[in-house]
Formats: sequence, structure tokens, C-alpha cells
Amino acid sequence: MFPSVNDILDTAHVVSLPMTSRFRGIDQREALLFRGPQGWSEFSPFVEYDDAEATPWLLAAIDYAWNEMPPLVRDRIWVNATVPAVPADLVEAVLERFHGCRTAKIKVAEPDQTLEDDIARVAEVRRVMGPTGRIRIDANGAWTVDEAERAVHALAKFDLEYVEQPCATVDELGELRTRIAYMGIPVAADESVRKAADPLAVARAGAADLLVIKAQPLGGVSRALAIVKDAGLPVVVSSALETSVGLAMGAHLAAAIDPLDYDCGLATASLLAADVTAAPLRARDGHLEVRRIEADEALLTRWAANPERTQWWRDRVVRCHELGKNYSPQ
Repeated sequence: MFPSVNDILDTAHVVSLPMTSRFRGIDQREALLFRGPQGWSEFSPFVEYDDAEATPWLLAAIDYAWNEMPPLVRDRIWVNATVPAVPADLVEAVLERFHGCRTAKIKVAEPDQTLEDDIARVAEVRRVMGPTGRIRIDANGAWTVDEAERAVHALAKFDLEYVEQPCATVDELGELRTRIAYMGIPVAADESVRKAADPLAVARAGAADLLVIKAQPLGGVSRALAIVKDAGLPVVVSSALETSVGLAMGAHLAAAIDPLDYDCGLATASLLAADVTAAPLRARDGHLEVRRIEADEALLTRWAANPERTQWWRDRVVRCHELGKNYSPQ
């Protein structure tokens, strides 16, 4: 079912949630929440995305609010801690927010930082987690192939599980994967899936060992499951820094994938200093429960965006809804 735009906006709330640490260049996370027949859902493409890129996010939110989810094969998900590009002396405090997580994803390659900063951060995560902890790094496509090769060499001693989106393009990922193949460190693709005109191109090119899958950017749980099936590669289900409502959508996606060999990046509610529910979807003993989230009206009011930002989001829904009527995924 494709609801009218009024069906969405009649229950819509726009929130602006403070974050515990600056992440992805932002200190506040904005999102639009609305309710459909199946419950609360979330539309939260980052503000710099244009309408064409934001439209699949709205289709995902509609799908989650109006349609039943595919059958689930598990009721809880192993999840990773996420470590922003903080100084090494703040790492332990960050990890303490992710109860029982055995895996950590560490942001690296920040524009205003050096490889030495990355090494110090990763070294501290390894110290805190000990030898059995699983460590993965995420460069968000910021390195050239040469820079990525150098960084992987420098960080390999910390026993990396994989390196996520070290370079921006599919060709660069393929070249790096060839260069570091002898090291046994897999290459994961994120932006080359969720921001690509063809999310399967990186898999067909043999440029990645695994894919990072996100429900909202890919147009919803069912569309993401189709990509997983067609790609034929192991996947990690991750978040886009959503509220607990959006994270629940990701958890439903992860719970429908079999096998699911990697811990998922769905514990990012711990990076928020506030949420839209009194029962946030946070890691306990390294897991997330798979459940729908009931937004709390008092919290929606407490963290409501100002009128200007609220109108900006409502206008965005109108534009993306119109585009969504004729949306055709690749």
C-alpha cells in the first residue's frame, strides 16, 4: 500500500536529538517520525541529501509503517560498539556505553586528523577490549588507494576483522583488495552499496568481500533483502544513526537474514544523548532485541525541532512522496 502524504503528515513529529559525541560532523540528529497501521516508523535521511537520494528512505519508512515484515529467523542480534573519531583517552568511556559488545567499529580517516591519531585510537580499543575483541575500521571512502594500503599496513597489527569503505570508488576498492589480499584482511563496501545507482555493482566487480546493508537508504527491508540475495556475499546490517524507531527497522532486516555471520552496527542509540522512547533499543550483553518501538509522546514533545526545521522536514516528505510514486529501484 502507498499511503497519501496526508496519511504520513497527520501523525508526523520532527525531533532534534543531542548526541553524546560529535559524529559524522553533527552534534544533533534530526528525524521525522510517523505512525502507520503497523506502528511507528522513521524518515531520517541526512540533511545534505537531495530529494532523489532521500526518496528511498521515505519508501523504507512507509514500508515499515504500513506492511508486515518478512519472516524472522532470530529474535536478537549481535551488535558492535561504534567508536567515533575521538581522542584515544576518550575511547574507554565510549565503549562503556555499549554493554557487552564483543566487536567495535572505529571511525578513521577524519579530515582534520592524521594516521597517527587513528593508530592511537585503534590501539586503545584493542587495549580495552583485549585480544579476543573484534575490531573493524571505517574510513567512509576518505583514503586514496595508496593511503588506504599504508593505513591497513599500519593498523594490521591490531588484528582487523575488516576495513570498511577504505576508498570511494568501486575501482579503487578492487585495486586495494588485490593489493592487500595476502594480508587476509577483508574489504567491506558501504557507500558503494547504499549511495550507488546500482547497489550490486561492487559485488559483480569482485571489489568487496562483504557488504554493509542499511534498510532506509536501500528502500526498506524487502528491497534490502533482495539485494542481499542477489549479491551473494556476507553482509553486515548497519544503521544510519537513527533513533530507536529506525534502529528497530534495521533489526528486523538483520533478523530476516540467514546466515548472519558478522555482528551488526545497530547499537548506535548509545551515541544519542536522548531518544524518542522510554525503552531505547540499546545493546544488552552484546545483543539487541528485535522489537518494534513505541514512541513516547512526552519525549517527542521534549525533543521537538523548532518550527522552521519542522516545516523543512514536512516539505521534504511532500517532495519525496511525489518522487516515490514513480520510484524504480535499480
